[in-house]
Amino acid sequence: MATPDFILELRAKIGTHPLWLSGITAVVQRDNGDLLLVRRADNGNWTPVTGIIDPGEEPAVAAEREVLEEADIRATVVKLASIQTTAEHVYPNGDRAQYIDFTFLCRYDGGEPAPADGENLEARWFSREDLPPMPPEFAERLDAALSGEEAARFKR
Repeated sequence: MATPDFILELRAKIGTHPLWLSGITAVVQRDNGDLLLVRRADNGNWTPVTGIIDPGEEPAVAAEREVLEEADIRATVVKLASIQTTAEHVYPNGDRAQYIDFTFLCRYDGGEPAPADGENLEARWFSREDLPPMPPEFAERLDAALSGEEAARFKR
């Protein structure tokens, strides 16, 4: 699903005005260290799985749901790696949004990667040594998830 219904309903009332939303980034790692990445349909970038948290949904549950919906992979959240605010994003239709992102490290539980819901063109595993280029904010989220730090990172 590209845009959740609750956002479409809000947009019908407020137009393109900025929305403050909560989102997740799910860094899924297999036992051999490989990482799941998706190539986004909207801009062609490789990134970890991302998504919007539904109203009332727990962030970790949203991460596991988004991985299944977007990449057809079953995963379990292992830890919260970082919390940060994104820059404002302006979509091609003029909609504006800014997110508080919860980045989670997730354990791979099963499935073969595939672009399951139309939001992505590809879904596949990469070794840490052979990651494709990606926007810096996603590289930072990967670094936080894979750092081995016990506490979540946050900015001041």
